[in-house]
Amino acid sequence: MPAFRLVMLLLTFSLAPLVASVSFAAAQQTRPSTCLAMAQSLPSVTFASFQTAATGDDVIITYAGHSTYLIETPAGVTIATDFSGAYGAEPPPRVVTMNKAHSTHFTLSPLPEVEHVLFGWNPEGGKAEHSLLVDDVYIRNVTTDINRYGTFEADANSIFIFEVAGLCIGHLGHLHHRLTDEHYAAIGRLDVVMVPIDGGMTMSLDGMSEITRRLSSSIVLPMHRHATPLSAFTGRMGDGFDIDFREGRSLTVSLTSLPRRPTIIVLDGV
Repeated sequence: MPAFRLVMLLLTFSLAPLVASVSFAAAQQTRPSTCLAMAQSLPSVTFASFQTAATGDDVIITYAGHSTYLIETPAGVTIATDFSGAYGAEPPPRVVTMNKAHSTHFTLSPLPEVEHVLFGWNPEGGKAEHSLLVDDVYIRNVTTDINRYGTFEADANSIFIFEVAGLCIGHLGHLHHRLTDEHYAAIGRLDVVMVPIDGGMTMSLDGMSEITRRLSSSIVLPMHRHATPLSAFTGRMGDGFDIDFREGRSLTVSLTSLPRRPTIIVLDGV
């Protein structure tokens, strides 16, 4: 049995005790998304924009490292994306999202203080479906496939979307393939998008830049930056995107402070 398949098989069995204690349905509540596309047909879509947030509603986004961003909402909810425990927060986040492509994107032993552990895959098979409201943030996901080293798993990865303070914030996770029109419609509008730019462990830079251009988010936050020069990604994005290098790891953003032109913002970290 190939080594990668053996690891994934062991992972499936190893997750069983954790799944028993973390229910996909627990504390989850469906509500209408303010970021979803409203369209008669695909791929021609227009995006619903419900600008209900107050002017002073700031969201703080911090690049912890690798694919982990920390998101702090105006109500003080903290979220860690692709959480492995290596890039954490103090105090621990209330919500963590995970993807299983590599051990650097999940942990089998999340901190007991974490209230909500959201897997990007369903260990019981089928799609992971999240619809979670925590104070002022609504979290949902759109599943994608894992297709690496000859192993294919349908719906085994997730793009997580965080709707807060009128903003639509998306984390592409460990994305391995181009998105379909149905994916784009399910994702909807993304004002801020976190994009892996390794160029190989996820997908090619040509494919990732194509996806990023089509999403046309106001802010693009590169991640998974260890394997490829940043210029290899930014050089493919074209004149339609500005580039803004920031000192420090944190960005404060609100609905009213979004840049007028789509901007790739590069925070400190790798």
